[in-house]
Amino acid sequence: MGGFEVFKKTAQRGSYLMAGIGMFFAIPLMLLTTADVVGRDLFSKPVAGTLEVSEYMLAVLILLGAAYTQQVKGHVCVDFFTGRFSRKTRVYFDTFTTILSLFIVTVLVWQGFLLGIQETAVTDQLRIPKAPFKMLVGIGGTLLWLQLLIDLADHIAKIRRKTF
Repeated sequence: MGGFEVFKKTAQRGSYLMAGIGMFFAIPLMLLTTADVVGRDLFSKPVAGTLEVSEYMLAVLILLGAAYTQQVKGHVCVDFFTGRFSRKTRVYFDTFTTILSLFIVTVLVWQGFLLGIQETAVTDQLRIPKAPFKMLVGIGGTLLWLQLLIDLADHIAKIRRKTF
């Protein structure tokens, strides 16, 4: 197994692990939201801090799952324009959009870590520090960036081998 294959397998396992950690927050998020709705509507007593905790759990779920979603090609893809092109042209378009995505995610990672390091605020009601959740932008973005790099290498390999 080559060096790139080891890198690819390691990055994909990391994405899978982080997505699993993110999914750990899905059920508590649903239960908390349900308890808040029931408490608010039936007893006129909402669960304190639900909005803050829900926002953070949703952030963990989304940011840690983005790379795995890219890995399994689960992101929304609108191909009404490129669907009319030949496979070869679509590979070139995919390569271009992957390079563009790498650039955008690079800025996202850079700003995520920068803002996460500088953050000192806490939430209003529960006083939860905001910094770790802003750092998740950088962490999740880094995983997404690695997956996009793997996708770019796969696109380039298709172009080199002419396997469209």
